[in-house]
Amino acid sequence: MEVKISAKDVMKLRQMTGAGMMDCKKALVEAEGDFDKAIENLRKKGQKLSAKRADRDAKEGVVIAKVSGDSKKGVVVRLSCETDFVAKNEDFVNFTKEIADLALANFPETKDALLGLDFNGMALGDKITEQIGVIGEKLEIADYQSLEAEQVVSYIHMGNKAGVIVGLSKGGDPAAEAGRNVAMQVAAMKPIALDKDDVDSAVVEKEIEIGKELARNEGKPEAILEKIAMGRLNKFYKENTLLNQAYVKDNKMSIKDYLNGVENGLTVTAFKHIALG
Repeated sequence: MEVKISAKDVMKLRQMTGAGMMDCKKALVEAEGDFDKAIENLRKKGQKLSAKRADRDAKEGVVIAKVSGDSKKGVVVRLSCETDFVAKNEDFVNFTKEIADLALANFPETKDALLGLDFNGMALGDKITEQIGVIGEKLEIADYQSLEAEQVVSYIHMGNKAGVIVGLSKGGDPAAEAGRNVAMQVAAMKPIALDKDDVDSAVVEKEIEIGKELARNEGKPEAILEKIAMGRLNKFYKENTLLNQAYVKDNKMSIKDYLNGVENGLTVTAFKHIALG
């Protein structure tokens, strides 16, 4: 005999999982009214769908950046999906915010550690798998970054399409306002490193070789190719390292000079930037 499933029970399961009404009813019927089994059924559906959609591109999504109440820690998380339609869904955005809150509360070092955290009684990774069954698209935490500093400032760009956290050497309101300006700079100018010494050595070597080749093609003598390449490298640093970039609101000064002008000794200790694409 088929167990009668009430509308109240269906609604309860929907509130617990976020699944559609018909999916919840079907899961409860299959589980003969057992909520734990119904949740497991929905998760299994997500696992099957996850396997089927594993090779799909998940280039859309939501990026959320958050800072702790004492402004000492910050996280930025990207939850990816397949379509812009899902990315703009309020439930999907709120789910990403909940993941960011979980990350901020526990401050895991890696994405794998984040996926293993408890999310309302199940591992976050399992919750995401469950949501794949609910939403019908490939979902994944595409990136997760965190940092600690004397003061951390966050900025979310272009309607959750990019998120930035910036660590500062000093606290206080003037530093916080400057930090927000710098976070906006990061989102707009996309620096690859904080300062010259932070650029990967392989990138530096490649830029020197490119500089030499360009000078060689311009007919410059071999004896001065290195000098010309180093001049190009300095230009590369100014364009691609945060502290040496021209400040977008006043390009007569660098970010380093701007921060020092706000407060003597104020600087950026670290930054993290995650964007869609």
